[in-house]
Amino acid sequence: MRYWRFTVKSWLFLGIAIVAEVVATSGLKASDGFTRLWPSLLVIVGYTVAFYFLSITLKEIPVGLAYAIWAGLGIVLVTFIGWLIYGQTLDAASVIGIALIITGVAVINLFSKATVH
Repeated sequence: MRYWRFTVKSWLFLGIAIVAEVVATSGLKASDGFTRLWPSLLVIVGYTVAFYFLSITLKEIPVGLAYAIWAGLGIVLVTFIGWLIYGQTLDAASVIGIALIITGVAVINLFSKATVH
């Protein structure tokens, strides 16, 4: 994979950004439209942490690559949390759609020259 040249720290920061975004997005439902204090604070802190670490990541990893990974993994993880915690159902179409998202991120990472500095 041609992106291993980026530092481990950048990949770690991207991972932190993804986890923080997933926590914040998952907390949106629990915040009940920002009417509940603690879940609302979790959302605000989570998005703040997510965007801070994403901005640090973008110093080294190209924005197209970082955002594709961030958005793709975020969608997959939020969908999984929605199923696991909130009891949301996954039908065949949603599973196929998630598989297509993962495939799309993989295609961008493996074959696209558009994300190179």
